Amino acid sequence: MKRPAHATRGRYAPPVPRRALEVTSADGSRLYAEVHGPEGAPAVVLSHGWTCSTAFWAPVVRELADTHKVVVYDQRGHGRSPAVPPAGYSTRALADDLVAVLEQSLAPGERAVVGGHSMGGMTIMAAAERPELRARTAAALLCSTGCADLAAESRVFPLPSPGGRRLAHRLLLGSRAPLGPVSPVAKWALRYATMGGGSSAEQIEACARIVHACPIDVRARWGMVLYHLQLTRSVSRLEVPTAVLAGTEDRLTPFVHARRLASVLPQCEGLTELPGLGHMTPVEAPDAVAGRLRELVRDHLAATPSSRDERPAGRQKKEKAA
Repeated sequence: MKRPAHATRGRYAPPVPRRALEVTSADGSRLYAEVHGPEGAPAVVLSHGWTCSTAFWAPVVRELADTHKVVVYDQRGHGRSPAVPPAGYSTRALADDLVAVLEQSLAPGERAVVGGHSMGGMTIMAAAERPELRARTAAALLCSTGCADLAAESRVFPLPSPGGRRLAHRLLLGSRAPLGPVSPVAKWALRYATMGGGSSAEQIEACARIVHACPIDVRARWGMVLYHLQLTRSVSRLEVPTAVLAGTEDRLTPFVHARRLASVLPQCEGLTELPGLGHMTPVEAPDAVAGRLRELVRDHLAATPSSRDERPAGRQKKEKAA
């Protein structure tokens, strides 16, 4: 029997949403979205990464939904959002989709803290210059992500030269090889490539089910967008308070990316270092991710306008979380 595309019990099982909605993007693409938590509570909008789905955010949603309105959505081609023609995979499309979700899931005039993991973080960067993002976003969290040179910096294949790493990771990102069933070997490979050595069997199983459910063509097309990614200029134009969070053992987007983002962001709210964790930080450390989102809500969404105005722009700090 085929396993469900996500955990069905425990902390990593997706909670039942208060409501589901269909979002229509600029090119007519349809996106599946969910709203959790009480209406009228401070809003958090979460964008998942490559080969994942709304289910990836399950433990973070569980942490936040009692006191926050939490919106999650499936990137095009992932989860319950239909695949699109080949021309529909681009950083522009990522930005269009995020703007559509913000406009169609939030009330008129409502703002949110926006969080993105991996490709979800790149989604926020891609939308940096959109007036709709600036109008709707009080603050942002970039989680386990990067803005450029992903294939040259990745350490899934720890080759000595950037050129060799670039070629090897291009093959990985663009591969159309089927992942097959969620077997012990498949889980070992996923843990090696994407998670820290201390990840639990439950965490590995939850991530494997989600990743293996991503359609092959969708995985490969988005993989090539990531291979060609160049968003450094966009990051420098992300004019909202933005925090960065990453695991020190991330092989897909190594910690050098987090440092680079912190140095380029115009309003950096700090770099949170998660020792020993890998790429899947919302699953590996949901408490830390949810905690950072709560802090951003407290400082930039729940605070009064006068108290926000008193906060110095461009504040940078380095934090560590266990």
